[in-house]
Amino acid sequence: MQNFDARTPTPAHETAIDCLQAGVEAVLPDRVVRESVSLDGDALTVADETYDLTAYDHILVVGGGKAGDGVADALEAVLGDRIDDGVVVTPDPTPSPDGRIERLPGDHPVPSARGVESTRRLVDLISDLDDRTLVLAAITGGASAVLPAPAEGISLAELQETTDRLLESGAEIHDLNAVRKHVSTLKGGGLARLAAPATVVGLVLSDVVGNDLGVIASGPTAPDETTYDDALDVLDRFDLDVPKSVRTRLARGSAGDIPETPKPGDSVFDRVTNHVLADTFTALDAAREVADERGYDPLVLSSRVRGEAREAAKTHVAVAEESLATGNPIAAPAVVLSGGECTVTVRGDGDGGPNLEFCLAAAAELPEETVLASIDSDGKDGGTEVAGAVVDSSTVDAGDAHDALARNDALPVLREAGALVESGATGTNVNDLRVVVVGEGV
Repeated sequence: MQNFDARTPTPAHETAIDCLQAGVEAVLPDRVVRESVSLDGDALTVADETYDLTAYDHILVVGGGKAGDGVADALEAVLGDRIDDGVVVTPDPTPSPDGRIERLPGDHPVPSARGVESTRRLVDLISDLDDRTLVLAAITGGASAVLPAPAEGISLAELQETTDRLLESGAEIHDLNAVRKHVSTLKGGGLARLAAPATVVGLVLSDVVGNDLGVIASGPTAPDETTYDDALDVLDRFDLDVPKSVRTRLARGSAGDIPETPKPGDSVFDRVTNHVLADTFTALDAAREVADERGYDPLVLSSRVRGEAREAAKTHVAVAEESLATGNPIAAPAVVLSGGECTVTVRGDGDGGPNLEFCLAAAAELPEETVLASIDSDGKDGGTEVAGAVVDSSTVDAGDAHDALARNDALPVLREAGALVESGATGTNVNDLRVVVVGEGV
C-alpha cells in the first residue's frame, strides 16, 4: 500500500496519519491471512479450526469484495496447487500469479453489468457440488455490491436504482441489507445454499459494526434473520420510491409465494463455518500501539460508532473538550481512537462522504490543541477518490463549513484547505477509522 498523502504540518498531524496508516496495514488481507491460515501436510488450519484435506477431492476458492483479491493472493501462497479452481470478484482485479483463482471485475457501491457477469461465473462454479468439496469463501467488505446476482424478475437497472435509493436515504447497513438480501440469489445465505452439501469455510474481513455475519457482505454464508416483511418495512420507513418489480417481489415473499432466505437451523449451514479474521478493532489496536510509542495516552473510545456523521463529529469534539478541561475520559496529551460506520442523509448535490462530512463538521468546532483525522479504510470515502481528511481548529471557517454541510459538499472545501488524506485503494475494508490527538505537541 502506498503511503498516505496528507498535510502534516505538526507532529500531532503526523501522529494522526501514522495511527491511521498502521491501522490499515494491520488489516491488509496478506497480513491477516498469513497470521490466521497455515498448512501443515494435509492439515489446513484457519483461525482456531483445522480441516483434514484428505477428506476432500476438490478445493475451490470463491468470494469477493474490496479485499477479495488480497485474500486470493494469500490463499494461493499458502495452498498452491492444492487449489483446483476459484473465482474472486473485486473492483480492481489483478491477474492471479499462477492462474488457479480467476480474478473478475465488479463495481462498488452500485452493482454493474460486469459484476453480474462475473458473479454468474462464480454461481456456475459452486452449483452442483458434493460433500467431497471444500469451498474457501473470501467474504470481505463491498461484496454486497461487487457480487450482484439479481433475483428472478428483477433487472440489473432495477437493482441499481434500488441500491441508489437506499444509499441516499441514510439507512444503516442492517436496513440496507435487509432489502438487498431479498432481491438477490447469493446474499442472505444464498451462497451456502448453492454450495451445499460442500464444506464451506468463510474467511471474513468485517466492515460491519459488531461483526454480524448476517450483515457482512449481506451474509452470503450466514443465516438470515431478516424477512421479506423487514425489507418492506425499510422501504416504508424511509419512504423509498423503488421499482415496482422490487416491491412486488418483496410483497410476494411476505405473502409466502416466494421461499424465504435460509434461517438459523437450516440444514444448508450444517457444513458451514465462518471465521472473522480481522475487523475494525484489529485496526484500532494497531493504531493504539503507534500512539503509545509516540508518548500519548491512547484510548479506544469505541469500534462501533454509527449514526449521522456530523452528529458523531460533535461527540468526538466534546470528548476532546472534556479531556482538555477535566482530564476525562483521559488526560491530555492523549490520542482518542474510534471506528465504525457513520452515514449521511443526502439533502444537497455536492461531493463528499461520511468521513469528509465528519471532519468538516468537527473542524468547525474543534478546540485549539486538537487534531482530528478520519478515513474510510478502503481508501475511498463514499463515492469519492479520497480516503478522508485531517483537520484542526484553523482548517476552515465555521461559516464556510456549515454552508458546505448544508449542500453535502465537504470535498471541495477540504481540498481547498489542503486537508485531504489520499491513499488510493488500500485493498482492504474494515469500515471507518478516526483519530483525535489532544493536548501537548499540537
